[in-house]
Amino acid sequence: MSDFNWNDLRYFLAVARAGTLTTAAQRLRADHTTVSRRVSALEEALRVTLFERRPSGLTLTAQGERLKQTAEAMESAAFLAQSMVADGDLSLSGAVRIGAPDGFGSCFLAPRIGALCQRHPDLEVQLVAMPRVFSLSKREADIAISLSCPQEGRLYARKLTDYRLGLYASAGYLDSHPAIADRADLAGHSFISYIDDLIFAPELDYVQAIGDIAPRIKSSSLVAQVNATVAGAGLCMLPAFIARAEASLRPVLPEQVSITRSFWLIVHEDMRSLARIAMTADFIADAVRREQGLFLPP
Repeated sequence: MSDFNWNDLRYFLAVARAGTLTTAAQRLRADHTTVSRRVSALEEALRVTLFERRPSGLTLTAQGERLKQTAEAMESAAFLAQSMVADGDLSLSGAVRIGAPDGFGSCFLAPRIGALCQRHPDLEVQLVAMPRVFSLSKREADIAISLSCPQEGRLYARKLTDYRLGLYASAGYLDSHPAIADRADLAGHSFISYIDDLIFAPELDYVQAIGDIAPRIKSSSLVAQVNATVAGAGLCMLPAFIARAEASLRPVLPEQVSITRSFWLIVHEDMRSLARIAMTADFIADAVRREQGLFLPP
């Protein structure tokens, strides 16, 4: 064990989670060759092969799978030690990665997250606003905003808020197309929605809430859908907190077409007690609570 470097486990875990040296190096902010050298050194010290090298990337061997479990336990212990003994001010330095749906991340969180950085100048906030599910166990994010509460895993979740969605169209579109008085009038109109096989959460599959329609414009991005709606391309089911911020959009059949969904904030149990994670999570929850009227307008 004299040749075993405990710090090499960080590089091992990064590669195990990323699947490639390049991606792992980016996440570690290290050089590609450094990551490769540290993993090779770990394999040499342990006298085992931890990864199978394939054209598609790196996959763990049986020995690698066993080491991953131990390494993650050691990582958790390190996080716990930091949260217990680190100085309060120093622990608010470093990076916090927030994974969020593009609508919440881009339209609500992005304009407000600067206030957190102003309070804590040594804190680096990484906002990943994408239409996807983030794996906290693989450390794809430190904090995830989800549309549902997780049912398994060592995860801590708290409900941020319910939010309302309704049917919207631009004033220009409504002025140049037949009037809409009830659901029956929707049949002849153009619609904008998600790409069916790219819907990343069942909560986003709400075409049935509108009726028997066939959207002609589809995008995996909610922000793209909003922009298309603003441009007059058709009608779209949009969150009220986003649509109401666009002056040109008008609600369509608000009493007949309306659904409610929820936002959840999720943190891995191993990360929950870290000061920078807890502070960022509280900031997001407080921001949502202060502006509850945006999500559930009267």
